[in-house]
Amino acid sequence: MSDLTLRAKELDAADALAPVRSRFVLDDVVYLDGNSLGALPAHVPDRIADVVRREWGELRIRSWEESGWWTAPERIGDRIAPLVGAAPGQVVVGDSTSVNVFKAVVAAARMAGEERTEILVDAGTFPTDGYIAESAARLTGRTLRAVTPAEVPDALGPRTAAVLLNHVDYRTGRLHDLPALTAAIHAAGALAVWDLCHSAGALPVGLDAHGVDLAVGCTYKYLNGGPGSPAFLYVRRALQARFDSPLPGWNSHAEPFGMKPSYDPAPGAVRGRVGTPDILSMLSLEAALDVWEGVGVDAVRAKSLALTDFFLACVARYAGDRVESVTPTAHGERGSQVSLRCENAGDVMKRLIQAGVVGDFRPPDVLRFGFTPLYTSFAEAERAARVLGAVLG
Repeated sequence: MSDLTLRAKELDAADALAPVRSRFVLDDVVYLDGNSLGALPAHVPDRIADVVRREWGELRIRSWEESGWWTAPERIGDRIAPLVGAAPGQVVVGDSTSVNVFKAVVAAARMAGEERTEILVDAGTFPTDGYIAESAARLTGRTLRAVTPAEVPDALGPRTAAVLLNHVDYRTGRLHDLPALTAAIHAAGALAVWDLCHSAGALPVGLDAHGVDLAVGCTYKYLNGGPGSPAFLYVRRALQARFDSPLPGWNSHAEPFGMKPSYDPAPGAVRGRVGTPDILSMLSLEAALDVWEGVGVDAVRAKSLALTDFFLACVARYAGDRVESVTPTAHGERGSQVSLRCENAGDVMKRLIQAGVVGDFRPPDVLRFGFTPLYTSFAEAERAARVLGAVLG
């Protein structure tokens, strides 16, 4: 055994989160793509079988009340809330991330006031966020300006209505300074909207502590909710009475079964709902969140940093200068992934997958490796780097 292999064994033996791994369906593959799709929690299939056979098959329509289907969006939202640093009553689950970004940006622009005529968006954002922000700007009569997160403080002004930022850059894994940027946005009189897709379930967020106005996130990455599982929307309590959703649906009406022709929004985060919830995906997510029992986000963050530190050290040993890390080394600037640049990255990733190491590729030359501390081991980090070195020749 190499010294790195032995070190991995020592780290795994001392890992307080190691027992959580047994809560997932895993195999001999080194799975480092949880930043795209989390692994399956082992108990979810039985839960969904019960939902389909008993709640749908036997109770049928009665399950909206007797099985708690109707209240699922808020109930599950309250389970996600502590994972992103929010008190109950501020997170609602439903729709996709894209739809929730649209709700949040349009609502933020409306709350900011007509005199504020510009929306800022992260220049390196996931493309859909940019598309949605552009559409929201057109619909609200604002202009849209793309800036990097570092440029935000200087770009803010009396015309700024809202700023849409990514907490973690999806390409590089760079963690942006949510507290400082939110404070700067508020000092300019604008509203902060954060996309938490690559941070929720991977690191502390502190939505309440830092006064974030609105936030969205997906649940199929570090929250392991399953492919296409519904996203979440956070609306700070102080803003809920003013939250004016651009998608008013019957599910967010104060009297949803009143069938009134005029819209009267429900109080609280419920007004973030739109139409009938996707119950099968939603209850799969609810079951998946059981893996967090007894697990704190601070412990997850500590292991994440240890895993990515160790992986980078292993990559330096096994791959040397054949790859270049584009992920920051500073802990305060790193999410829970490592992105490496190399030649022919697309082909390299295909060969890695054939060799039993699953990450993903982002054009033109980036290999992404996502580390989910709930189930990723240090031995897997060492093996992945060793296989990468072999693939690179």
